[in-house]
Amino acid sequence: MKAAGTLALMGCLITVVEPKIYTRCKLAKIFSRAGLDNYRGFSLGNWICMAYYESHYNTTAQTDLQDGSTDYGIFKINSYTWCRRAKLQEKNHCHVACSDLITDDLTDAIICAKKIVKETDGMNYWQGWKKHCEGKDLSGWKKGCEVS
Repeated sequence: MKAAGTLALMGCLITVVEPKIYTRCKLAKIFSRAGLDNYRGFSLGNWICMAYYESHYNTTAQTDLQDGSTDYGIFKINSYTWCRRAKLQEKNHCHVACSDLITDDLTDAIICAKKIVKETDGMNYWQGWKKHCEGKDLSGWKKGCEVS
């Protein structure tokens, strides 16, 4: 009986992170309000296209890499350089916990993505953007989304 009560209590304490998968237009509105349209010369279409090819708009997306680091969230931001897991050798240039990059609130992910674009070679950081979005007409990514 005591064991059953303990198990029930443990079940209440465990938090399950449900994935939030945004629609293209919802993200367009969030990104637009956050000032991503034409940030450092990159149109809103670039950001929407990149997020699609990096995470398919999934806020909880994670990819473990061969070097032991992990890419997190809608922008697949890497743990070794940009966010903090638990290891002291990680650089954490965005001054954010990696777990904060996999929530429905995209504020920290957007701030960090802006920092990456500002401090590196633009959007070249993201392989999904380089392969699928760079140099292409991206106007269709915000079409029908009621953003300017």
